[in-house]
Amino acid sequence: MKALVFDWFRRRFSDPNAITLFLLLVFGILAIYALGNVMAPLLVALVLAYLLEWPVQKLLGLKLSRTWSTVLVMVLFIGLTLVAMLFLVPTLWTQTSNLVKELPTMLDHVRHFVLELPSRYPSLVQPEQIQTLVDESQKTLINWAQAALGATVASLGNVVSIMIYLILVPLLMFFLLKDKDSLLAGFDRFLPRNRKLAQQVWHEMNVQIVNYIRGKVLEILIVGIASYITFAIFGLRYSALLGLAVGLSVLVPYIGAVVVTIPVALVAAVQWGFDSTFIYLMVAYGVIQALDGNVLVPILFSEAVNLHPIFIILAVLFFGGIWGFWGVFFAIPLATLVKAVVNAWPMPPEPEALPEAK
Repeated sequence: MKALVFDWFRRRFSDPNAITLFLLLVFGILAIYALGNVMAPLLVALVLAYLLEWPVQKLLGLKLSRTWSTVLVMVLFIGLTLVAMLFLVPTLWTQTSNLVKELPTMLDHVRHFVLELPSRYPSLVQPEQIQTLVDESQKTLINWAQAALGATVASLGNVVSIMIYLILVPLLMFFLLKDKDSLLAGFDRFLPRNRKLAQQVWHEMNVQIVNYIRGKVLEILIVGIASYITFAIFGLRYSALLGLAVGLSVLVPYIGAVVVTIPVALVAAVQWGFDSTFIYLMVAYGVIQALDGNVLVPILFSEAVNLHPIFIILAVLFFGGIWGFWGVFFAIPLATLVKAVVNAWPMPPEPEALPEAK
């Protein structure tokens, strides 16, 4: 057994470039796992810098210096962010407060509807089953409410940290954009010489990450705005809040669409009941989800490496369980990284066949 292990290790790691790639991957994973909370502002700045690199490149094509291109893009980005916050935050805050106040009433409607199921369908549903379901659901909701309250109280102590992040992240973004070339050159000096495979994986992943972040932001905006307009046309309450939730749900492929459907259906059912308006709204919502998955995603992520839905869901669950939000956000690029490493890794030579006996 020991001989087989040593033989496998010798064949797989005989190339110095493979050893360099392996060590860089291990060091990067350990650094993010151990210093994830400390590196959160840098991760946010990196994501936004990747997003803003495209307009910076466009301005560089107009013969502007990288410094002035970065200044113009940052000023425009901060201005648009402030305008969006001034117009959206008050509306979202009001709708969230109203939804929290009305949530007990909405859940009470759901409870009454569920308790009436045995009388409507006595051959399919038993009263004992419904009562057990209601009791378990109430316990779960109480636990969720307590956890949400604890998270809210804990977040109040992080106001200072949030204010620091609001200062650090734009500064980090500015320097990452302005000094991109010098930072990469300085980082390159500390890497080993045998890094051919690492460079191959890096170039492939760089294209994937740029495409993914830009496409994901556009997908959030398009799906969120389309959902808000649809909800507003139907007169659905909390349309802005629900539209934002639907837009953000695309961060978690497949799972997010299923989860966000619950509050949309709950608000619509309490507002109209299960009449024709409810059905038309859910059909329109289903059309948005279908267009997102079958039209928008292939267009926005045309340069991405194709991954089977099973691998995407497993990547979301695995990386999300390790790194939380950032693991979920980067689940697809991380899954693509695994695929790129597997494709770039040198295959061991086939053992020579023994000569045939004459």
